[in-house]
Amino acid sequence: MGWGEGHLKWILLPLLAIAVSWWYFYSLPPTLFATTHSHLLLDRDGKLLSAHIAADGQWRFPELESVPDKFATALVQFEDKRFWQHSGVDFLALARATYDNLREQRVVSGASTLSMQVIRLSRGNPSRTLSEKGVELFRAWRLESRYSKDDILKRYASHAPFGGNVVGLEAAAWRYFARNPEQLSWAESAMLAVLPNNPALIHPGRNRERLLAKRNHLLNKLFTQNILSKLEYDLAIAEPLPEAPHRLPHLAPHLLDTLAAKNPGGQRFRTTLDAGLQQQLNTLAQRSGEQLALEGVQNLAILVLDNRTFEVKAYVGNRPMETQREQGHAIDMIQRPRSSGSTLKPLLFADMMEQGLIVPDSLVADVPVNYSGFTPQNYNRHYHGAVSAREALARSLNIPMVNMLSVRGVEPFLMQLRQLGFSHVQRSARDYGLSLILGGAETSLWDLGVAYANLANRAMQDQQHQQTFWQQGRILQSQPANSSRIATLSTATAWLTLDSLLEVARPGDDGYWEKFSSSRKVAWKTGTSYGQRDAWAIGTTPDYTVGVWVGNANGVGRAGLTGTQSAAPILFNTFSLLPPNRSWFQRPDWQMSQVEVCRDDGYLSNGVCDTKTVSVPLSSHFARITPYHQRIHLDASGQWRVTSECEAVANMQTRNWFVLPPDQADYYQQFHADYQPLPPWREDCHGSDSGQGETLSVVYPQDNTQIYLPRELDGKLGETVFRAVPAHPETLLYWHLDNQFLGTTQTFHQQAVQPTAGKHRLVVVDEAGNRVQTDFEVLITTQ
Repeated sequence: MGWGEGHLKWILLPLLAIAVSWWYFYSLPPTLFATTHSHLLLDRDGKLLSAHIAADGQWRFPELESVPDKFATALVQFEDKRFWQHSGVDFLALARATYDNLREQRVVSGASTLSMQVIRLSRGNPSRTLSEKGVELFRAWRLESRYSKDDILKRYASHAPFGGNVVGLEAAAWRYFARNPEQLSWAESAMLAVLPNNPALIHPGRNRERLLAKRNHLLNKLFTQNILSKLEYDLAIAEPLPEAPHRLPHLAPHLLDTLAAKNPGGQRFRTTLDAGLQQQLNTLAQRSGEQLALEGVQNLAILVLDNRTFEVKAYVGNRPMETQREQGHAIDMIQRPRSSGSTLKPLLFADMMEQGLIVPDSLVADVPVNYSGFTPQNYNRHYHGAVSAREALARSLNIPMVNMLSVRGVEPFLMQLRQLGFSHVQRSARDYGLSLILGGAETSLWDLGVAYANLANRAMQDQQHQQTFWQQGRILQSQPANSSRIATLSTATAWLTLDSLLEVARPGDDGYWEKFSSSRKVAWKTGTSYGQRDAWAIGTTPDYTVGVWVGNANGVGRAGLTGTQSAAPILFNTFSLLPPNRSWFQRPDWQMSQVEVCRDDGYLSNGVCDTKTVSVPLSSHFARITPYHQRIHLDASGQWRVTSECEAVANMQTRNWFVLPPDQADYYQQFHADYQPLPPWREDCHGSDSGQGETLSVVYPQDNTQIYLPRELDGKLGETVFRAVPAHPETLLYWHLDNQFLGTTQTFHQQAVQPTAGKHRLVVVDEAGNRVQTDFEVLITTQ
C-alpha cells in the first residue's frame, strides 16, 4: 500500500507540474485586449484630423506605437519605480505593502506593478480579492516573458482609464490638451501619469486641488531625482490644470467616414493630407457654403491632388457643419456619382487628337442638329456655323462636341473613359448615346480629379522620364503609387489639351472668367448638369489639380447654379491658398510633328488653300483632307462663275475659295465678316456642270453616323425626319434612299421616312444637278 502511494505521488507530481506549466504558458489569451477602438485619421505628419468614437462609446484610440519619454518617465516614477528591474512582480514593494496592510488592518497599499496593472486592465478591472491578486501576480510573470518592457508600457498607456469615457494616453492628450502625446510638457505628462490612479479627479470643479497636489508631488519627485532641472521644475509647477475637455479635431470627417466604411474595426489611417491646407479649405468651404445656402444650394466638395505624386493634399467631402444630419451634409460628395456636365469634353478633345481625327484648329460644325430626336443646344442658344475644335472646347459649345462624339463613336470613347479610370460609367453605349458628352454620364469628383491630374502629369513628362501607367490617386501613405492601367494619351496630346484650356469661357458668360484674376496660369474647365443640379470646376497647374463640385445632395436643381458662377470662384480661391507655380508645362517638341493645314479650316491641304504649320502628336497620324476648299473659275470681271462651256478659257481667271455648306455658312458669316460666299453663276452658265455640292448640304442624317428609330407608345416603330439645306429655300430638291425615289421638296426641305435597320445611302439632288450623298446606319430601339 505504501509502495502504491509512493508511486502515485511520483505520478501525480509530474502531472501537477505539467498542469501548472500548461496554465502558466497559456494563462495569457492570444489577444490581451479584445476591445473596440476609435477610427483615427492622421495627416502626412501624423497630426490628428478626425476621429470616430469606439463602438462602446469610449474614446479609445488604437494602441500606441511608442510611449513618449516624458510620460514613460513620469509614469514609472509614480506607479512602479523599479519597473525596469523586476520581472513582473516587485517583491520589495509586495513585502512593504503586506507589512503596511497588516499594521493598519486594512488595505492601504497594493504593490501592483505596471505589468500587474496591465493584467488587471485586460481582465476588465475585477473586484480586488486575494485570489485575483494571485492571478495578476502569476500572469504578470507570464506577461514579462512574452513582451518587452516597452511593449508592456505601450499596452498600459493605450488602455489605462483617464476619466469619463477617455481611455488611453493618446485620447487623453487630445481631449485634455488638444495635441499629440509627444508634444506634452512635463506638467501635462505628470498630470496624465497620476490620473489613471484616480480618474475621477479630472472632472472640472471636483477634486481639482487633489489632482493638482498629486501632479505637483510627482513633479517634485522628478526634480529631486534630478530628472528635471530647477527651471523645468519651476515652469512645470506654474502650469495650470486643463479646464473642460477639448473637442477632438473635425477637419476631414467625410474622408474618415468613407475609409471607416471600407475598413471596419478601429484603425489608424495615415493619409497624405496636409492639416494646414485642410483647415484653410474647411474655412473656405464654410464661408462659401453659407453664401450658397442663401441661394438654396446646400452642399459642396473640394479635392486637391499633387500632380507629381498623385497624393491627396486636401479632401473636403462636404460643407462643414456642426450637425450633419440634415440636407445631406454627412454625405461624402467627392465619392458620390453625379451628372458630369461638360467636364468630359477635354477628354474627348484629347482622345480625338490621339486618334488623328482632329488637330486643335480643325473646324467642327456648329449648327442646329437632330440625332433621332436628340437635339442638343448650345448654352446660350447661339450658333456659329463652324468653329475650331480648340474654340469649341474653350467656349464649351455643346453642338460641336456632340458632332465630334458622333465622329469618334460613343462606344470607343466610352471604352477610353473606362481606361482612364471612370468607374461609374457602366451602362451601354446605346443607353448613353451622344448625350454622354453633355452630362449624360455619371462621374465623381474623385474620378475627375484623378483624370485631370493624370493629364497634367502626362503633359509634364520629358523624353527621359516617360511613364506607361495611368496612375491612381493616393490618400493613404501605404497605398502603392502606380496602377495597372496602360496610359492611352501621349504627352503631346495632354499638353495640347491643357494649352487649349488656358482661357476657358462659358457660353453666355463671355469674359466672366476674367474676373478670376490670378498671377498664375491655370488650365481649367467648368461644367453644369441638366436642370442646374450640379456645378463643376476642375483646374490644373504643373503642381496641383483642384476639383470643385457644388449642388444639392438630394439632386434638386437651382436657377443660377453654374460651374462658372458657383464652382469657379471656389476653385480659384483654393489655388490662391496653394504655393505658386514653379513653372508652366514645357512644350514637348520631342513628341510632336509638324503638318501643313489649311489656314481656314485646320485640315490637310488639297492643294487649293493657303496653309500654315501646326503641331500634332507624333503618334496621331492625322490625315483628314480639307472638305471646304475648292478651285473655281471666274469671268474676266471676277464677279461671275463660269465654265469652259460658257466662257473662253483665255478669258477666265482661277481662284481658290473657302466654301462652307450652306447651313454652316449662314451662321459663320455673322461672326466672320471676311467670309465670302461663292460668286453666283453667270446667267448664260446656269446649265453648266456646277455640281460640287457647295450649294447643298444634308443636315440630318450626317455622313457616317448611326441613328435610332424610336418606338411609339403603342410599340410601333416611329419615323425619322431627314433634313437638307440648299442655298436658296425655293430650290426644288429630289430625294433618293438606296436608289429609291422618295419625293421632292420645296421651301421646307424635310422628308419623314421609316428605313429598315442596317446601312443606307441618302442622295439629294437639286434642280441644277447639284448632288450630295450621306451614308448612315439605322439602329432600332428595343423599347
